[in-house]
Amino acid sequence: MKIGLVRRGYSGSGGAERYLLRFAAALGEAGHEAVLFASEDWPDGVWAGELIRVRGDGPRDFADGLQAVHPREHCDLVFSLERVWKCDAYRAGDGVHRAWLERRRAFEAPWKGWFRGMQAKHREILELEQAVFAGNEKRQIIANSRMVAGEITKYFDVPPERVNVIYNGIPTPKIVTPGRRAEVRAELGLAAEQCVVLFAGSGWERKGLRYAIEAIKLTQGAMLLVAGRGKRLGLPPSERTRFLDSVEDMTELMEASDIFLLPTLYDPFSNASLEALAAGLPVITTAANGFSEIMREGIDGEVVDPDDVRSIAEAIEEWRPNPLREERRAGARRYTIEANVEATLAVLGVPLKSR
Repeated sequence: MKIGLVRRGYSGSGGAERYLLRFAAALGEAGHEAVLFASEDWPDGVWAGELIRVRGDGPRDFADGLQAVHPREHCDLVFSLERVWKCDAYRAGDGVHRAWLERRRAFEAPWKGWFRGMQAKHREILELEQAVFAGNEKRQIIANSRMVAGEITKYFDVPPERVNVIYNGIPTPKIVTPGRRAEVRAELGLAAEQCVVLFAGSGWERKGLRYAIEAIKLTQGAMLLVAGRGKRLGLPPSERTRFLDSVEDMTELMEASDIFLLPTLYDPFSNASLEALAAGLPVITTAANGFSEIMREGIDGEVVDPDDVRSIAEAIEEWRPNPLREERRAGARRYTIEANVEATLAVLGVPLKSR
């Protein structure tokens, strides 16, 4: 069966992009073919299969452009990871924009919310969100956390039975060469015994990087590594924060770190958090991260408030010792990309193996 996947925008360090590529590879293993309908900024060589570029820079322009290429003429089923006018199934991997706008108001000056309401991009996203959630009662909807599923039913009066919760999945973690942890630390100029805290992702305002930087100042000598791209303007200064830019393969960096920190204001389900857990790292994050739903108390890390920097610093100090690394690795093995694909295909009504 030929399945069309839809995604606007590209980031080399983006969790959505990594999920999409993994999902397509697993589709191939299951005997199906994937075709990607993507915006023109997707670089050559990233997507291995058929790629149909869709014109349109903004959310509405892209959705209109997708309509113009008549996707159902190129595939049997359109499975969108993007808010669009029409599709057979939609995965709300980006969460609910209305919920995000509401959450962020608690962390910013009132005038910013007013100014945002004047921006066309947000109005377009809200319009598309209404179309993809409230329209077509036969359309299958997939949420990657109970948090997002609850937001969909709350804001759009969608019956709970129409929303399927399927957690993200990752491939089997790569095996790191013994001794590589010390080598990577030495390459980064880090002391062997120094506590290394890792932050990863783009969209630094939403992911709470400023709170991570403030918290690291209150710890006893911990170093914060920031993997990803974003705007540094407005971030607090810190001699113990190092920016690494985009990192395509996080395996060795996670192996060299002691803690993964994501004090996010809103994250439907952080792939990076799951990858960190699979690497054996304790995760310090917030209840606004759908990933927190699968965390085991006392083993996988701690849930904090995003702007409570003192509590974040205390959590870093508490989780410095890392005796449960193997327990965390084992727990993360339940969330594989193969299990995700199997559950997703079941929702889509597609056989696991192509005939």
